[in-house]
Amino acid sequence: MGVYFDQVPFSGIIRIRDMMYSVRDPFRLDQGDVSFDAPDSVKAAMHRAIDENRSHYLQTTGVPRLLDLLAEKLRRKNGIPVGASDEVMVTTGGIHALYVICRALLEPGDEVIIPDPEWPPAAGNILAAQGVPVPCPLHERLGWRYDLDELASAIGPKTRAIYINSPNNPSGGVLTREDVERICALCREHDLWLISDEAYEDVVFEGEHVSPASFDGMYDRTISFFTFSKSFAMTGLRLGYLAAKDERLRERMKKVLFYSAGNVASLVQFGGIGALEGPQDSIVSFREELKCRRDLFYAGVKDAAGHVLSGDPPRGAFYAFLRIDPSWQPPPEITTTSRSWGMTEFLISKGRIGCVPGVDFGLNGEGYLRFCFARDRGELRGALESMRTLFAPR
Repeated sequence: MGVYFDQVPFSGIIRIRDMMYSVRDPFRLDQGDVSFDAPDSVKAAMHRAIDENRSHYLQTTGVPRLLDLLAEKLRRKNGIPVGASDEVMVTTGGIHALYVICRALLEPGDEVIIPDPEWPPAAGNILAAQGVPVPCPLHERLGWRYDLDELASAIGPKTRAIYINSPNNPSGGVLTREDVERICALCREHDLWLISDEAYEDVVFEGEHVSPASFDGMYDRTISFFTFSKSFAMTGLRLGYLAAKDERLRERMKKVLFYSAGNVASLVQFGGIGALEGPQDSIVSFREELKCRRDLFYAGVKDAAGHVLSGDPPRGAFYAFLRIDPSWQPPPEITTTSRSWGMTEFLISKGRIGCVPGVDFGLNGEGYLRFCFARDRGELRGALESMRTLFAPR
């Protein structure tokens, strides 16, 4: 595994993060982080856990009260027929959940079909488990959804699983109920696992979020994973969770969880209990504010740089995935052959605007940029004004 790990790439987001530290007064639209603070119920629960000295070892899969709350949430909100709470386990964020899933599920050479573009750790975690990520395009003309016939044609003799992420990072595409039904049918037909990344389940502006494990018989072959990061503004606390019915697979995942984390940080788990036991109105208020910021950002881009950057507002998640006009050329000092990297370096160095090149999310993302519009309105307006100056007619 040591030498093999050399093949696992770092996300370009890490390189950009380093670049941004050298920029004075940057606009951090590169980070997939919200400007909101975690609800008071989370902070109060963590304070209480400190006062009660909840700083000792815990069960590997999670605090029983948290697992019970999660099982109930999955049944009630997602429609997933979770039985006992031991079908759920908590992880150190969503990225750790996917690592646990891939290491437990995949054998060397197993193929997993993933969206293109897609969050870079999806491919990275598959590679880390010695699997093979097989990109399948999402299409802008379809609202960043699959051509389902194209998806079906990507299935081969080595395919072990299909990975879906809806709403999608970076494009904001949202799969329809019909899309999910067809994907489930493909999994049944070809005896495949379905890995469902539902990190942005609560950030849907148009349409609906559908959990595939809620369909008849699909919980048997679906591994669903979620995170507190987006729904409760707990990005730095690193709390995720997954659900799976298959007992043998769960035993493997429990081993991976133990050897990679022992148990998730105790105070963080009690914060998760506070999130689920407390008022849920912050989820709605976060989403409403994110929609306002989405509309503000897209109107601002159209006004300040519409001749260079364009695209329709996303139906979900909190990213603007914008197309770069092919006629745009970077200044001579930027020598990269990638249009998306060239624009990224230009915006960072000349405009202090953080963003992520689309090609970092897959080859189908070349020629696009991802901006996070979950930052506060002042930061968004500052970035837009900087764009206006950069792209003003000379």
